[in-house]
Amino acid sequence: MRFHRHRRRPRAWAAAAFAAVFTLATLGPQTGAAAQDEFDGADCPVPDPGQSASQARLPDPFAKLDGTRVTTTSEWRCRRAEIKELAESSVYGQKPAPPDSVTGTVSQSSITVSVTDQGRSASFTAGVDLPSGSGPFPAVVVLGGMGADTATIKSSGAAVISFDPYEVGQEGTSRSNKQGAFYSIYGSSSDTGLLMAWSWGVSRIIDVIEQSGGTVLQADDTGVTGCSRFGKGAFVAGAFDQRIDLTMPVESGTGGVPAFRSVAQEDGAQPLSSAYDEQPWLGDAFGSYTGNPAALPVDTHEIVGMVAPRGLFIMENPHVDWLGATSGSVGALGGAEVYKALGAGQNISYHSDVQDGTHCASRSEWRGPLQQSIEAFLLDQGSAPGVFRVSPSESGDLSRWRDWQTPTLTDDGGGDPGDGGGDDPGDGGGDDPGDGGGDDPGDGGGDDPGDGGGDDPGDGGGTSGACTAEFRSVNSWSGGYQGEVSVNNTTSGALNGWTVDMTLASGQSISNLWNGEHSGSSGTVTVTNTPWNGTVPAGGSVTFGFVAGGSATAPSDLTCTSP
Repeated sequence: MRFHRHRRRPRAWAAAAFAAVFTLATLGPQTGAAAQDEFDGADCPVPDPGQSASQARLPDPFAKLDGTRVTTTSEWRCRRAEIKELAESSVYGQKPAPPDSVTGTVSQSSITVSVTDQGRSASFTAGVDLPSGSGPFPAVVVLGGMGADTATIKSSGAAVISFDPYEVGQEGTSRSNKQGAFYSIYGSSSDTGLLMAWSWGVSRIIDVIEQSGGTVLQADDTGVTGCSRFGKGAFVAGAFDQRIDLTMPVESGTGGVPAFRSVAQEDGAQPLSSAYDEQPWLGDAFGSYTGNPAALPVDTHEIVGMVAPRGLFIMENPHVDWLGATSGSVGALGGAEVYKALGAGQNISYHSDVQDGTHCASRSEWRGPLQQSIEAFLLDQGSAPGVFRVSPSESGDLSRWRDWQTPTLTDDGGGDPGDGGGDDPGDGGGDDPGDGGGDDPGDGGGDDPGDGGGDDPGDGGGTSGACTAEFRSVNSWSGGYQGEVSVNNTTSGALNGWTVDMTLASGQSISNLWNGEHSGSSGTVTVTNTPWNGTVPAGGSVTFGFVAGGSATAPSDLTCTSP
């Protein structure tokens, strides 16, 4: 499956400095090109959800509000609209429809933005730092100026847009007296939190770039990143603007990628009440859920799913408990199931296996996948990294947090499922025909092209009558690898449970395993089904994935049995 949005412009460059000034035509919430690109589900009917039932586990991202489940890729567009409405009403506050008018300038050094809506106006600016070479250039909006590896962004061929979120939504204010450009227009008592206000600011910068003529910056190749509180903002910006091709939150902590339900039980992570009270980051409505996250109608895995199938690279720090990296891996793994269902598993990457514990440091471990992501999603070069590197010390168990199964969505010809962000550069060779149980989120259909660490483990398989177990390498590096095992039903009837035994090479140890329950982490390892993927129809298959440390050697003696 391939996803497309815009044809790429020739990259011609005008050497002289210039400024392009424009006015964005008046737009209603459901009309106009900008409205369609920023959010393509405005025409989707979203029923009143009513009072959500309490759910201790992560809500099913594929369950529609009418009680049915998503079965085709085209249905995801309107399911995404439902998630958006639930997230706005319970977590972040409303993001207004595209404003009545936006004017601005783009030059080689700066962007100016002036917005008028509902009879009120406000302005803000952003800096521009261009890479070497000839443009126009793709650009990454960097929120807050800390923690983003701007050197790698520029060396990869993308411009850096330095955006001060405090111009749009200030910290240090009460919830009844919020300040900044967003609140100058929509009111200081708006129940929309700062994260959504910052997201709105990123969208207005994109409006300006779109209308600037594309001589300095390319309108259709935009990324967003930031660290800590600005990582939260980058995550929300990518979820709520489908024109963003690549979203890269760094160490976002509570209120960012970490699953709310998991954070509430993670020792040492910033509590929900603390994140709500520290600053008005989250919407006012979230206050009623801080002591009861099970009542939330959404969780962050669904916000990750809102980004799908566009590029997403999540970076987390396992050395600072306050950042909730265990819950971050839960949110990422849950959201990756949406990517897999849409046939875009390669487009999400996650990396928390880092040595330096300094908050918002530029890390060498992230440099390679960061560059690959920029090249793939903003430059249309190569393939996405598609890697999950979860720190063994902060490894979440998705099986503990879900009781739903990932569907095999059919491609019904209904168009791209909510895509707003360019080609799918790393689709790895088509859909997995047998996927019925939530594949390994790092599935990219082959080896990591940036791999420099050892031989890839080979394919292997085994059988014991009722089923077969087949291994393949997803990714490998110096000191470890990521693998996937397919459990295939070879009988004429349904399997009711399965068990896979495999032998790891000497020195290997499993640090993280998903979509299965395992006993043992080295030597002979036994993996059994989870409650939701034990039933495998005749001719069908499910998969489980894992990350192992040690040499990149395939496990041996794979056998599959079923009761």
